[in-house]
Amino acid sequence: MFGRILVSAGFALALSAAGFVLQAPTEAQPVASTEPSDAESGYVGSRACSKCHQQIYRSYSRTDMGRSMSEPSLSFLNNIPAPVTVFDSASKRHFEVVVRDGQLLQSEFETESDGKDIFRDTHKVEWIIGAGANGFGAIVKRGDYLFEAPLSFYSQANSWALSPGYEFANYGFNRPILPGCIACHSGRPRAISGGNGRFLAPPFAELAVGCENCHGPGQAHVSEMLLSESAAARSTSIVNPAKLSHWLADNICMSCHQTGDARVLQPGKHYWDFRPGTALEHTLSLLMVPPTREHPLQNDLLEHYFSMTLSKCYRSSGGGLSCITCHDPHIQPSAGEAPAYFRGKCLSCHSEKSCAVPLAVRQRKDPPDDCAGCHMPKRDIKVISHSALTNHRIIAESGEAFPEVLPTPQTPSLIHLNAIPGQQDSVPPLVLLEAYGQVTASHPEYRQRYWDLAKQLEKSHSAEVAVLKALAAWAIQQRTAEAGEKAIEYLDLALQRADTDPADYEELAVLLMARGRTQQAIDVLQRGLIGMPYDAEFYRLLGKCYLAMKRDAEAGETLRKGVLIFPQDPGIRDLLKQSETSRERYSTAAPK
Repeated sequence: MFGRILVSAGFALALSAAGFVLQAPTEAQPVASTEPSDAESGYVGSRACSKCHQQIYRSYSRTDMGRSMSEPSLSFLNNIPAPVTVFDSASKRHFEVVVRDGQLLQSEFETESDGKDIFRDTHKVEWIIGAGANGFGAIVKRGDYLFEAPLSFYSQANSWALSPGYEFANYGFNRPILPGCIACHSGRPRAISGGNGRFLAPPFAELAVGCENCHGPGQAHVSEMLLSESAAARSTSIVNPAKLSHWLADNICMSCHQTGDARVLQPGKHYWDFRPGTALEHTLSLLMVPPTREHPLQNDLLEHYFSMTLSKCYRSSGGGLSCITCHDPHIQPSAGEAPAYFRGKCLSCHSEKSCAVPLAVRQRKDPPDDCAGCHMPKRDIKVISHSALTNHRIIAESGEAFPEVLPTPQTPSLIHLNAIPGQQDSVPPLVLLEAYGQVTASHPEYRQRYWDLAKQLEKSHSAEVAVLKALAAWAIQQRTAEAGEKAIEYLDLALQRADTDPADYEELAVLLMARGRTQQAIDVLQRGLIGMPYDAEFYRLLGKCYLAMKRDAEAGETLRKGVLIFPQDPGIRDLLKQSETSRERYSTAAPK
């Protein structure tokens, strides 16, 4: 959350009338995108803004947000620790970072007891994600797809270690960069919705978070200023967050700095549809399981806005305290400057007499008179090693009890974090259904709500993918033959309705395999591979299907391809050995 050299890259998969065909490396077929072009959407890029706003542009470019994403420059390569090798005892894998011929490379490899490589997978790092405040991650490109690299750099420890999440599973170089994440870590990403890591070319219209992320598309404003510079003072062609209501201004920040337990796009919307100055709710709903005093918020990594609203400062201000009360996005004070800078922000509302701690005592602390250090203490981030984050729940004193939080009246089971003030809070049923689906992983008590709502929506929204997926999940947990057939029916319909979740293809294939319908399972997996060629489970399941049908040649062909793409995957390697053994046994037993 910093801000997720193939042996033969760019392999493509194709289907023919004769069956599954593995082809030589080719370019993937172009995919139509629903994202408007920059010209159509009115975006011009931050450099266009810099011509009139030079000082702001220079200052902003030095902030963490203005450096949220970059290419590995020569100066960057000269200042990072490399070469470095990291050994992960859990997976028994070695990971390596090297700089070679002006390129940053990452490798994953496994060795025999004699030191000989079992496999070695090396990729060029194309982009750095993060400015280094807590660290940075790396992105590699494979064909049209972008993936997170397995090692990230942690500034506090000044060392490379496994990227967040890799302590739970070894994704190799196949953890896709998804639209919902990259939308906040870069300026103008061109991710294909539902593409599972696939991007248009070039992948980014603007790398780092830029002016238009907060001010909206600038084309009309640039045109207006070219005609008449005197119009600047009264211009309405660009959004100035400082002139918005506090709530609308906070919506801009919330789009990236507030997660909740569920982030659900409104039906038909995409992440790039949000425009500063409009309600975020029109594009994206943010919902949260209500924390309680007995079970307060535990993982507040990106819960800045909600944490702020729990503060007495916020509640006493009548909504007057907002994100930009304390943060000027164009300026980032240094670590040494920050205590005095933010103390000045506190004193815009408070006075020296507001603090009960004597001035002499405050002055003896390091740093001295640090309001935020006492009232917004940093703490370690549980989900990111070697990292710390400022707590945005401003407390009066250490150990202050967690405040009472009431659920949204019209959504009693969840808090609607970005509900539009003054409007009846009614979360669309499809949005609520997806929210329940997202929270069930960490809050299993919501499963019954998830299934019950899906059954309510079955008549009115029977063609919606979200409803079909939920009904399939409900049917699977019934554990009866009849319900299993219903699950197959629901999942098959979901895939026909453009469901692009690889887990649904895999679930359907497993259900078919369990019923001996192996050829149908193969057909499903082949369809999935056309749009998702970098999912290891597809290759494992296909290999098992072919072996079960004694189609050893096709099993071997599929699994050899899988080993090329996923050399780190022991399951695919073991299945390949099994297929080769099976073929040898057959050829030995065959009559001569």
